[in-house]
Amino acid sequence: MRQRLSTASQCGIWASLAVAVLLAGQAGARPVLAAQTVILATTTSAEDSGLLKVLVPLFEQQTGYTVKTLAVGSGRALEVAAKGEADVCLVYAPESEQQYVADGLLVNRRLVMHNDFLIVGPAEDPARIKGLPRAVAALTRIATSHSLFVSRGDNSGTAQLEQKLWKAATRTPRGEWYLPVRQGMAATLAIASAKRAYTLTDRGTYLAIRRRVHLEPLVKKDPVLLNLYHVLEVNADTFPQVNAAGGKAFADFLVAKETQEIIRTFGVEKFGRPLFFADAGKREEALSETESRAPRKWSSSRTRARERKPSP
Repeated sequence: MRQRLSTASQCGIWASLAVAVLLAGQAGARPVLAAQTVILATTTSAEDSGLLKVLVPLFEQQTGYTVKTLAVGSGRALEVAAKGEADVCLVYAPESEQQYVADGLLVNRRLVMHNDFLIVGPAEDPARIKGLPRAVAALTRIATSHSLFVSRGDNSGTAQLEQKLWKAATRTPRGEWYLPVRQGMAATLAIASAKRAYTLTDRGTYLAIRRRVHLEPLVKKDPVLLNLYHVLEVNADTFPQVNAAGGKAFADFLVAKETQEIIRTFGVEKFGRPLFFADAGKREEALSETESRAPRKWSSSRTRARERKPSP
């Protein structure tokens, strides 16, 4: 006959089994959770404009993935992705993007959309730049007059373009009139508004918050201000720990026909015009500047007067 185990022995065995099952569950849970999470490193403009607040929930609903968004500016987003600390990135810093691809850190760079940059400033326009056809000429006047200019100063795509423009203007911005704030686009616009200063901004973020700032679009439609957004996946051969499948799924989602239609119409209902232009599958060389494809006036003078807040 088998000898019956004592009650204490039975309790000990069941406790051991329970611990073993719990540990096994915990060991298996971490890879499953990691596989379900997609880390997106992106520019602040995609977040500040509200676009990601529409796209991310839709992607999560369609795929079952959970997206962790790091909105830190294009330069920083690329750095994070190039260290294998993200799975995919949505950015606008063409030269930096191409270098990371050449270095084998990022792969499958694809065009998603574009908008354009603007130089905005106070209505009184002390540097008299309104209507100038070239951004470089506008910055030259700002520097010459020592009119206050607020810079993002954060190595974002916007900051990188700004520095290229200063270089083209053969000016080194420094002194009391030049204020780097190391902030995202929305915060930079708010600071420029409070200080009645000029700044360089992407159109999408400006349109999204223009009712909250006292800044006017003064220089636009210069071809150099075209702003291209690309999605890039992190190279899993270089960083095997990344969620390559999840990163590719999000990148594919951004260039899918249905998503491109959402991008194409995003902002129309609220602002009367899109904040971005959908470009998946297009050649960059064929893209014309945004203003040539959009109404020349953003809204009627009556609408602008109704929307404009009185100066504090």
